[in-house]
Amino acid sequence: MGGMTTVDPIRLVDLRETPLSVDEVRAAVADDAAGGTVLFVGSVRDHDGPAAAVTSLEYSAHPTAGAELRRVAADVVAAFPGCAVAATHRLGPLAVGDLAVVVAVSAAHRDAAFRASRLLIDELKSRVPIWKHQRFADGTEEWVGAGAGRPAGTTPVA
Repeated sequence: MGGMTTVDPIRLVDLRETPLSVDEVRAAVADDAAGGTVLFVGSVRDHDGPAAAVTSLEYSAHPTAGAELRRVAADVVAAFPGCAVAATHRLGPLAVGDLAVVVAVSAAHRDAAFRASRLLIDELKSRVPIWKHQRFADGTEEWVGAGAGRPAGTTPVA
């Protein structure tokens, strides 16, 4: 009693082509000993920058992306002992408003939950090799590289 349970602190790590569930991710980190749960939900917005109207996008991932996402989760639980983590990221075509990423962290106290969730989403975005192909209302498109690399022939976009 009084501490987080002894089950695997990495409760859910998945890349999928089906819609993501906030309830599933939140439930994955639920723990009676957790006093704080932080949930981050990233969705497809209708713009990128002040003038670029996004009509749709598609996420693709390197075959190692799932393993790298698990390493990110392991690094977070190592940095924040006692936390439980979950992370799901969507692949394939998405429309404006669709959920692209859902992460959650639970911890005994809110400070650790907030800090660990920030680390989880930041490291996921910087280390996991997932790429976003955005299409704009003016007919242009761009690849936005994430993680350790990007598709051949593309350039990174900030």
